[in-house]
Amino acid sequence: MRNAGFGALAGLAGGLVFGQVMAVIGFLPTVAAIVRTDSSVVGFAVHLLIAAVIGSIFGTLVARQRELLFWGLAYGVLWWFLGPLTLLPILLGRPVAWDVATAQALIPSLLGHLAYGAVTAAVLALLSRGERQFRPGLLVRAPAAGLLAAAVLGLGWNGLIVGTLVGASYAVIFDDPDEGTGPALIRGAAFGFAWWVLAAVTISPLLDGGGLEWAPAAVRTAVASLPGYLLLGAGTALLTSWLGGLSRAVFSDDVRHALEGRLAGGRVISIWHGVIAGLAGGVIFTGVMVAVGFLPAVAALIGSESAVVGLVIHLLISQAVGVTYAVFFRRRSFDPASGIGWGVSYGFLWWVLGNLTLLPLLLGTTRQWSAAALAVSFPSLVGHLAYGAVLGLVYQRLEERVSPWHLTRSEATALRAAARHEQTLSAAPALWSLITCVALLISILVS
Repeated sequence: MRNAGFGALAGLAGGLVFGQVMAVIGFLPTVAAIVRTDSSVVGFAVHLLIAAVIGSIFGTLVARQRELLFWGLAYGVLWWFLGPLTLLPILLGRPVAWDVATAQALIPSLLGHLAYGAVTAAVLALLSRGERQFRPGLLVRAPAAGLLAAAVLGLGWNGLIVGTLVGASYAVIFDDPDEGTGPALIRGAAFGFAWWVLAAVTISPLLDGGGLEWAPAAVRTAVASLPGYLLLGAGTALLTSWLGGLSRAVFSDDVRHALEGRLAGGRVISIWHGVIAGLAGGVIFTGVMVAVGFLPAVAALIGSESAVVGLVIHLLISQAVGVTYAVFFRRRSFDPASGIGWGVSYGFLWWVLGNLTLLPLLLGTTRQWSAAALAVSFPSLVGHLAYGAVLGLVYQRLEERVSPWHLTRSEATALRAAARHEQTLSAAPALWSLITCVALLISILVS
């Protein structure tokens, strides 16, 4: 009851923010239609009641979670699908609105639900969590990491400012999650998406005097900056993690991840697992590349136009990416669900980094970050997601078969179950869900 009560209060806070958005976009009369009226005041009251109810559900569901931001964002997306796309049409006597055109028209509602989820999570954290201990070192290295990431990406002077703010907010919100390179990359990409909604879609139009520009056309225009924010967030988290590891190696004798460290074999065999898993994912990805005729474009990396040469290069790249997955996500997937979750998220990140960024640069053109380029690259997005799913699943199954010699099968099973439970209490499942939602959102925005 305590968790449900805190959740209801947090939901009211999120509902107040979301309600202001609904008033701006003129959606309150639609909500009021649930009780057979078109009054905006009644609509606002009904909206707050719903916000409190689903907030109490959120408080109950995440009572044991250690961090709430990404759970709140994922919860907001879930209720966008359950609410305006599903339950609201049914309550109004209409069929469910599961088509792309309706989803595009309801993009402002999606952004409002994201705001609701973020505010609800933040208020719930303040109500139910104890005091946090900030680390001065993190408050230095995270902004420095954001600044460096923005400089490497060439985002300009405004990008340097945003990168510093991204790093500073990363330090404040997440403290110092010692989670490894791979999870840090995915966390950073999801955080970059949150910053895109906040800065590019919301604050930037307000500063330009255009008001709250959440109309589908405006958001579609802003999608050109989304890859940059995703890479900025991933780079910030990556550099923050690496600088933290360097700091601990030099100044501390703290040894962490003892539990996970007992579950896997040596690094060499993990790399071979990455080669095999990457090759398996590359074979699946090949079907997409053949269907859209993309292999000659890959062959152009070495000045060829042969599809066969492109296939060979594609499979070699697939194995190289598989090796990086093995290095970054070693001891991070404890069942098929987590393997697929990390793999799909990593595949999506490589679509942004590889297909939209590095490949065009290597071919002598510019980064393909525009909405039109993202639309053209949609088949590649599907291929990268499929590649990542196979990569993560195969790697998890291979890694699970290897247990250190000093552990019996029952001991290894018990340790893996405990590690899986710990991961469930973290933000990992919310990260997988949110990254998948971002991939779907891109397809909706640019279709």
